[in-house]
Amino acid sequence: MQERLQKILSARGIASRRKAEEYILAGLVKVNGEVATLGQKADPFEDQIEVDGRVLQDRIEMLYYVMNKPVGVETTNVDKDVPASEKIPKKAGTAKSSAAVTYVPSVRDVLPKELQGKIFPVGRLDKDSSGLLLFTNDGVLAYRLTHPSFQHEKEYEVLLDRPIEPIACRKIEEGFEMDGHKTKPLKCSKVAPSLIHIVLTEGKNRQIRRMCQHVGYTVRSLKRIRIMTLMDSMLPAGQVRMLTKDEKKALLRSVGL
Repeated sequence: MQERLQKILSARGIASRRKAEEYILAGLVKVNGEVATLGQKADPFEDQIEVDGRVLQDRIEMLYYVMNKPVGVETTNVDKDVPASEKIPKKAGTAKSSAAVTYVPSVRDVLPKELQGKIFPVGRLDKDSSGLLLFTNDGVLAYRLTHPSFQHEKEYEVLLDRPIEPIACRKIEEGFEMDGHKTKPLKCSKVAPSLIHIVLTEGKNRQIRRMCQHVGYTVRSLKRIRIMTLMDSMLPAGQVRMLTKDEKKALLRSVGL
């Protein structure tokens, strides 16, 4: 499947998308021996992609980390280049200073300095959600976990505003039209009066919140608790750790690698 070059370079851990665009504009990227142009697409499994003379496949050691993303943090790995003196939190009812900008922290800010720019988030968790977020520079794994054709599972713990009726869970499982397409089959199980677990194989924008709202409920909190075989209920919010050898082996096996 063809994708934009900057997306491929970002997924493979070569550079952020913004930096990848700079490489392309500078003529440092080639596809099958030809200098690439901005906006060009390629198939990372079929085409030979080079960055400054180095074949993409001959990249740095693969790294695998997991973060327990806190609420209030955006899933982006791009440095917004906002000076520390101008990073101020947004306060309700106050006007934004002309000398400062409202700053929302990103997962890049949570990563240890030595890992920033070396590993990248796989998929997304919206700012109001928390839980497990995988980081890697393994583009093949990232592709298989995020592309909808592979249908890999991610499980979420969802706290609702009130006790849920069994029929509501069934309606969520049956799916409905969202963004012009019907949602794929999923699993919805009730674990407490107002607490459900939902297992997705796709990831539309704010999908779980929208599904719950569709059947008359409001999500109070949303936490990802599993990515395929990867689970860790003991990892504190905001903490990052390397996957163990067994975890890495199980995760790669689960996606056919």
